[in-house]
Amino acid sequence: MLSATDGPALLPVYATFPLRAVAGHGSWLVDEEGHEWLDAYGGHAVASSGHAHPDVVAAIAEQAARLIFYSTAVPHAGREQLAATLARLAPDPLGKVFFCNSGAEANENQLGLARRKTGRQGVVSMLGGWHGRSVATLACTDGAKYEAGARRAGMPLSRKVPFNDIAALTAAVDDTIAAVLIEPVQGFSGARSATVEFLQAARAICDRTGAKLLFDEVQCGVGRLGTFTAAESFGVIPDSIAMAKGLAAGLPIGAVLCLPSLVDDITVGDLGSTFGGGPVPCAAALANIGVIEREGLLANVRQVSAQIAGAATTLPHVVRVHGRGFLLGLELDCPAADVQRALWQYRILTGTSTDPMTLRLLPPLSFARDEADLLLRGLQAVLT
Repeated sequence: MLSATDGPALLPVYATFPLRAVAGHGSWLVDEEGHEWLDAYGGHAVASSGHAHPDVVAAIAEQAARLIFYSTAVPHAGREQLAATLARLAPDPLGKVFFCNSGAEANENQLGLARRKTGRQGVVSMLGGWHGRSVATLACTDGAKYEAGARRAGMPLSRKVPFNDIAALTAAVDDTIAAVLIEPVQGFSGARSATVEFLQAARAICDRTGAKLLFDEVQCGVGRLGTFTAAESFGVIPDSIAMAKGLAAGLPIGAVLCLPSLVDDITVGDLGSTFGGGPVPCAAALANIGVIEREGLLANVRQVSAQIAGAATTLPHVVRVHGRGFLLGLELDCPAADVQRALWQYRILTGTSTDPMTLRLLPPLSFARDEADLLLRGLQAVLT
């Protein structure tokens, strides 16, 4: 057992912001001294309806008072209702749902479904892509340190092609490829957006070769682009979508949303997750989606995103603005980490990316015009 003299018990694996949060409301975090911080990072794209929205808090409390948990051996109405809600909000004919616990697990499961259905093992993914820290997702994630983890576990690496390169994708997908895995907007690499033409070509290539087109919407889905799914934003329907971060406003849940043709031979025992779609996360997700719909947050994302992107292009040191909706990357001619740290003196939180020159913005979907103005004034101050 560790003693107090052994040092902190937590492994030092996270780069942290300079505050200890004790509360939150809307787009704001409150630290131990009572100071409020404007959160343009959203807990890494998780706080979709804002921090501690009263509808979400009430739904969690009410469900926890009735039943906190039972395994997937027992059906419950919340899981069924959430599945039906996701099927309603997704573009047709996406309509079959499997629940799990995280984005990595959702990606693992959609990769497994593609391999199962096609009888193939190969995967094509994108340079700049980031899909998780489990073995199969590490094999599809770009970067030597991630690929090393997959190699150690004996997982074959994906074929990685340049993002938005139709010719390279065409050459890479053959009759050994089970799936093409794409983030419609690559989050970790700096909010790099796919072109509509690239995603349309990916759909056509998969149809021609028999591979399955998989969208990783863990970061860019659940309203973050101003449509409920990223697929709608681009007008391209994949064989399945992985969702997670923003789905339950802070509680862990993941989902795979599939075409019926991908899972028409699934039987009992083919997939499993002890905690998948538990009562409390489902209640949180239903309440969160209810807030998104009732409060018009998709329209808010589109409107305030245009405000931020338009103003950001006029700021000193901003070379260009990447991304869509509330997944934006400000490409700078100076190190983004320096700008991120400078914003802390104004109590403003933002993100960085694997591109050291790109500052990433992932605010709650409820981020308002006046809050965007505060963010922009802070950026103006530190970039001038």
